[in-house]
Amino acid sequence: MTSTIDTKSIGQPPSSQARRARRHVRSLTGDFPEVDEKGEPKWPKGDEKVWKDAMRGVHTELPDITRSIVGHVQTSLARAPYNLDDFGAYQAAALSVRDNLIVNWNSTQLAFSRKAPKRAYYLSLEFLMGRTLSNAMLNLGVQPTYGEALTNLGFSLEDVIVQERDAALGNGGLGRLAACYLDSSSTQELPVWGYGLRYKYGIFKQLINNEDGSQLEAPDPWLEYQNPWELPRLDVVYDVRFYGTAQRYTDGSGRAVWSGGQEVLAAAYDVMIPGYGTKNTNNLRLWESKPKRGFDLQSFNAGDYERAVETSTSAAAITSVLYPNDHTSFGKELRLKQQYFWTAASLADMMRRFKNLEKPISEFAEYNAIQLNDTHPTLAIVELMRILVDEEEVAWDAAWEIVTNTFFFTNHTVLPEALEKWSVPLVEHLLPRHMQIIYDIVGPLNMLFLQSVEKKYPGDTKKLARMSLVEEGFPKQIRMANLAVIGSRKVNGVAELHSELVKSQIFPDFVDFYGPSKFGNVTNGITPRRWLDQCNPGLSDLITNTLKLPKDVWLKDLFKLEGLIQHVDNPLFQRRWAAVKRQNKERLALFVERLLGVKVDTDAMFDIQIKRLHEYKRQTLNILGVIHRYLALKKMTPAERKKVQKKVVFFAGKAAPGYYIAKLTIRLIVNVARIINKDPDTNAYLSLFFLPDYSVSLAEVLIPASDISQHISTAGTEASGTSNMKFCLNGGLLVGTVDGANIEIAEEVGEDNVFFFGHLTPDVEGLRYQHVYHPIPVEEKSPALALVLDTVSSGAFGDESVYEPLLNTVRHGDFYILTDDFDSYIRALEMVDEAYADRTEWVKKSIRTTAKMGKFSSDRCIQDYAQEYWNVESIKVD
Repeated sequence: MTSTIDTKSIGQPPSSQARRARRHVRSLTGDFPEVDEKGEPKWPKGDEKVWKDAMRGVHTELPDITRSIVGHVQTSLARAPYNLDDFGAYQAAALSVRDNLIVNWNSTQLAFSRKAPKRAYYLSLEFLMGRTLSNAMLNLGVQPTYGEALTNLGFSLEDVIVQERDAALGNGGLGRLAACYLDSSSTQELPVWGYGLRYKYGIFKQLINNEDGSQLEAPDPWLEYQNPWELPRLDVVYDVRFYGTAQRYTDGSGRAVWSGGQEVLAAAYDVMIPGYGTKNTNNLRLWESKPKRGFDLQSFNAGDYERAVETSTSAAAITSVLYPNDHTSFGKELRLKQQYFWTAASLADMMRRFKNLEKPISEFAEYNAIQLNDTHPTLAIVELMRILVDEEEVAWDAAWEIVTNTFFFTNHTVLPEALEKWSVPLVEHLLPRHMQIIYDIVGPLNMLFLQSVEKKYPGDTKKLARMSLVEEGFPKQIRMANLAVIGSRKVNGVAELHSELVKSQIFPDFVDFYGPSKFGNVTNGITPRRWLDQCNPGLSDLITNTLKLPKDVWLKDLFKLEGLIQHVDNPLFQRRWAAVKRQNKERLALFVERLLGVKVDTDAMFDIQIKRLHEYKRQTLNILGVIHRYLALKKMTPAERKKVQKKVVFFAGKAAPGYYIAKLTIRLIVNVARIINKDPDTNAYLSLFFLPDYSVSLAEVLIPASDISQHISTAGTEASGTSNMKFCLNGGLLVGTVDGANIEIAEEVGEDNVFFFGHLTPDVEGLRYQHVYHPIPVEEKSPALALVLDTVSSGAFGDESVYEPLLNTVRHGDFYILTDDFDSYIRALEMVDEAYADRTEWVKKSIRTTAKMGKFSSDRCIQDYAQEYWNVESIKVD
């Protein structure tokens, strides 16, 4: 609901009323020490010497670490040595390591508070952190000492590490990229914080139905035994409002008072993010939703228990699940609630920290840079406008200038359906004040946008319609990607090809209007600490010994890997390289045997595809290729089969609960595996595994074991990819399309070390047009693929009718051009077989690939953002 009010009817100044009526933080002090007349910090309370003598530092010596672990067993866990199990030892070790992190974290925050640098904030709906204990010990440089301490206490470090559950704060590459960037920000000593949501259950725990092979979703209660890595901040709590009414003032200021509706509390939980080889420790602040008034005693006493807890349940639902299914109106509203709750709490926190600087509000953008990780946090643009205009009484034009100098937007997709839109009625209902502001941005209050567009392109109504924030239709939709572009200082893609597509296909009108300088590229990267040193210690040690460089040198300057090139022809080095790969394959084989009870042939080539299940990523192409290989093997004589390269194919990844076709693909993979793995004619030469419940920890086992990995998206659909970088960094060769970061990887490692196939991006639209208006039967286009499809339809892998919707996406329409790429794909896999037969040359390819991966460190990426976008400088904590 919206209305207008006369400012004279308000009994006190608008800003005073707004501040009193709006969100609050329980503690507005404590970030900064008092200073004397010289500006030097004053010791706040008591005897300075007594305090400092009693304060602990980071424990690095064996006796101190042992005492710390045992102390947590005694007091934090209230356990005794005789009843302590591996999980208890993990909890105690984790709390001990967290103590060290907190010491460095406090030093870092105090240093940043004193120096008051410009800070950057990374807003991401996902942070796929993986296990923290091993990573924290690695970055602190204390892993060997903790290992020795645990051994002396009767535990194995390896057994303790695997007790940790992955934090359920993400699903795919978006969240893992955010986690890598936080690691690199700390390592590069940049003042960067992450802001996200503390999901109670995450997305879901993936199970596979034993009867039909389908995906089942179960809750993932990762917080069931608490999370030792988070620190509840009871003093940091904000009010967040939903629904209600927004009453405008009639003075032309654009201000309004938003009142009524539902208020929930955003409670902060901090996760310390240590840098590698530095004391700098940044922060990931996660918000949990809690009721402001949780229990209705009157309803309870009246016997209405459901009404008594209704408010509490409604508030808690906001941070219960990552990406609630939005196929229902309730799911859509809950998703939008999540996005506003998170951005509102984060901005309130940033504003509180900025106000402690006692700087004028006009300087907000000089001290704060906010990176929007995809369109999910775009409401932050509108929320900052609301704060500036309604609460800080900043004039509309001045507020918009602050906003557009504060935000930066990273686009992660070229798929139109992934560019978020929200219906106007939903936004008006849930966030009435924000809908007013969105209309004002494109309306008479903001002369900078649509009216400026019309002035520059008079009479071009189609361009105006494309660039508008509001898309006409029933109901009208708000284009969040357009809002992110309009409200941001710079926009970037995440690979060179993708960034060009952002300019030419997604936002060409905005490029015309603003000029190309607003649009840039930052190719994604990965942290080599987790994705080489931690997950592949054997290879990391071999590199260290070969380069004769300390790890803390080359892990922070990944271009140093190029020194491996001079050893590529050394037979001894080749054998050691191959031995490391063999050990990693044996580790994966042991994992599969324990999980599925099946032995894996480590003499075979390991072919791996691990990604979120989506049609554009084309796991379907991969499984159809596996079936083609199986059918070819079945036709061979036993003597012919003995000449074939043995192969083991691995899949892992989750399909969204409402994504029917993706779930059918998983079902087909599982059921094909059941047939292939039991076929006595062929199972010595081809086997197939789908590993359920994909996670960072599972990736850390799979990636070092790969001989090849598949990154086979339809050209022009994958923005970048980061799993391709992880595999190549670990010496796995790449099979892929000319898409995303595959292109830049090939430029670095040389196309002789990559197996490309398929049509190029400029071809795709023409092929799609042909499929719709001039279709060619699959039997004519690719007889080999037609045979595979017919074999599935015949029931060779069970449930013949259930797969028809999946097969029909290939036979009819074929939006992702599988029929056009299939034969080329099969030839690429044949080239892989031929190359793998020469093991010496294969090892050389593997070495060259790892050696040329320096560009793809997330350290380089975060410095690109800091220098070219945020204007944020490194600050080393002494």
